[in-house]
Amino acid sequence: MCAPQVIQAIGERLGRRDFLALAAAGTASLAALAAAPAAGAAETKRPPSRGGGRNVMGLSHVQSAQFPIWPGFTPIEVTKVRDHDKDGFYVNSWVLVEHHGTHVDAPIHFVKGKWSADEIPDATLVAPAVVIHVHDRAKTDADAAVTVDDLKAWERRHGRIPAGAAVFMHSGWEARAGDQAAFRNTDAQNVMHFPGFAKEAAELLVKERDIVGIGTDTLSLDLGNSKDFATHVIVLGANKWGIENLASLARIPESGATVFVGVPRVKAASGGPARVVAVW
Repeated sequence: MCAPQVIQAIGERLGRRDFLALAAAGTASLAALAAAPAAGAAETKRPPSRGGGRNVMGLSHVQSAQFPIWPGFTPIEVTKVRDHDKDGFYVNSWVLVEHHGTHVDAPIHFVKGKWSADEIPDATLVAPAVVIHVHDRAKTDADAAVTVDDLKAWERRHGRIPAGAAVFMHSGWEARAGDQAAFRNTDAQNVMHFPGFAKEAAELLVKERDIVGIGTDTLSLDLGNSKDFATHVIVLGANKWGIENLASLARIPESGATVFVGVPRVKAASGGPARVVAVW
């Protein structure tokens, strides 16, 4: 059940008509659940219709020890501590770094004194989604970046980036997620190569547009070959959040979707695994 202030924030973000439509769709979904097939039934591969043309798409990878991780960190460890047969219920213990799989970078991750994960305002976790496609360039250039020109080209097609938006880069890098070496794409000098946001694009977004955060489908907000992590510093330093290792960005609209970002409210956390959902 959502707290009243969260419901109000969502209503303000979506507008009265869209919010009422979403609420009606949610009510219909609850009714449908009562008649849903038993657990274990085959799932559809298409995003489910939400009534009134609405669709839902998950943008998070499954957390597992096989998912690529930043060098120097260890994969998630999941240990069963209670069993149905022995204990009558099932529980696992997780050991993982905060920045594993699809996850949120809280502002404090790079800048002291900025928001930790538990301090990120709820209202910033519901946002209009802006998808910037660089996948064509990334096919031949692993160092492809979201540039100021890319942002302006998007605005020529769709209008000014909305206030309170989350701006996401789609590079197609998720196709490599099953192969850590390919996902990191490290050269002979031990330098990684994958797409990210150029410093100048990050500066425009935080200084000239009213965004709440940015996201990528790669291991970093910065390009893989970055030495100074300038995009992290610029974006997180402005008390905006970041999301890394997003999925399925090619399956949502460039403009018109709303994203819901779930991040654990762990005190003083620098981030955490994220369940990200797009609705349009």
